[in-house]
Amino acid sequence: MIRIQRAGDRYPGGDPDAGIETRHAFSFGGHYDPDNLRFGAVLACNEERLAPGAGFAEHPHSHTEIVTWVVEGELTHHDSAGNTTVVRPGDVQRLSSAGGVRHEERNDADVPLVFVQMWLAPLEPGGEPSYEIVRGIADSTPYALPEAASMLHVRRLTAGERTAVPDAGLVYAHVVRGTVRLDGEELGPGDAARVTGAAGLALLATADAEVLLWEMRER
Repeated sequence: MIRIQRAGDRYPGGDPDAGIETRHAFSFGGHYDPDNLRFGAVLACNEERLAPGAGFAEHPHSHTEIVTWVVEGELTHHDSAGNTTVVRPGDVQRLSSAGGVRHEERNDADVPLVFVQMWLAPLEPGGEPSYEIVRGIADSTPYALPEAASMLHVRRLTAGERTAVPDAGLVYAHVVRGTVRLDGEELGPGDAARVTGAAGLALLATADAEVLLWEMRER
C-alpha cells in the first residue's frame, strides 16, 4: 500500500516574523491530527527555512532520534553535551536525545538555510545522549540508525535513472528536489510516500532528483 502526501498538504508552522518557516508532514505542536501521529518510527519530517541570522534558541529534547539533512546553506548546531558543528549539504547529522539534551540551531551565514529534520522514535527510552555527523555521505551509502531499527538511504538520481525501493515492512520516502515517479505517481519537492509492505518497487527520476528513503520494520 502506498499513501502519498503532497507538499501542499503539509502543516504550516514556525515563526515567519522571526525568519523561520516550517512545513510539517506529521501532527506537530499546535497542529494536532490524531490520524497522522507517526509512520513506523518516523514521528516528524519537517522542512525548515531559516533566514540569515534566524534560528531556534536552546530547547530540550528527550527519547527522540533527530536526523538532519541540509539542502541549502549551513546549519550551526550547539548542544548541552558540548558539541558545536556546522552542517552542510551532503552531511548527515544525528542527535540521540536519549534521557535528555538541550540544543540550539541557527543560520549564522548570510544566505538562506533550508534543511529537512526527521525525528524517529527509539526502541527503548532513556540512556545517554550521543551525537554524530557524517561528512559528505556517498550516494547509495546507507546510514544505519539501530536505536530506531531504521536505515536512511540517500539517493541522488539523474533524469531517467532508477533506484530500488528497499524491500521492507515500511518505507518513508521524501523528495528533497527534482521529480520522481513511484508506482505511476509523480512526486515533486516536498512530496512524500508512505509505503507498507514494499516489494519490487522502484523510483524513476523524471528529472535530476534527490530523495531520502527510510527503511523500517513494522513495530
